Amino acid sequence: MIPKLTGHLSFPHPNDATVEGIVAYGGDLSPSRLMLGYQNGIFPWYSAGDPILWWSPNPRLILELDEFKLHKSLRKKIPQFEIHFNTAFSTVIRACSTAPRGVQKGSWITLEMIEAYETLHTLGYAHSVEAYQEGVLVGGLYGVVVGKVFCGESMFARITDASKVAFASLVETLKAQGCRFIDCQVPTNHLKSLGAKEVSRELFLDYLDEECEKDTISFVN
Repeated sequence: MIPKLTGHLSFPHPNDATVEGIVAYGGDLSPSRLMLGYQNGIFPWYSAGDPILWWSPNPRLILELDEFKLHKSLRKKIPQFEIHFNTAFSTVIRACSTAPRGVQKGSWITLEMIEAYETLHTLGYAHSVEAYQEGVLVGGLYGVVVGKVFCGESMFARITDASKVAFASLVETLKAQGCRFIDCQVPTNHLKSLGAKEVSRELFLDYLDEECEKDTISFVN
């Protein structure tokens, strides 16, 4: 039986998740609960109108930064974009919420989720990476930082490869700060093409514990 969360800030252990990866349901999207979840490898993912579902999938998709595949075709695209961090968080998350379902599961980014992550951004926990062309935002991504781990949430692109270039810039920024990996959460062919791989939940949680003890990632344009 899936536990229902109460007002008390606690989660079941991720290893108690269902076969699908659901740890618990209910609760709220307060900053304290969200950050407690991320620190324990748990994130919210649910459809509008349904209870909040908290997930810790097994296997888990991660990108070890040294294994990032910067394909030659993508490398050629990098000079076409100007990359910034945290200049348009609200615009990025809203663009992700309407991204085509074939690329991103856009419907799960509800207004409630948007407002919750905007609060995390204001508090310095959620961050965005933006790709611009001639001053126009054409792609980007956002996620949550815990220690030296960037937990990727979603991305969008209005021009081919815009989000991939933003992702490549994120990888280089994280590597420069001594980060080891990005939490990509659930498997997608898109991220696997960039070098992401599946690992066991147990191994992921070990990695997460180690990286959460380190100084927090910072972003400077």
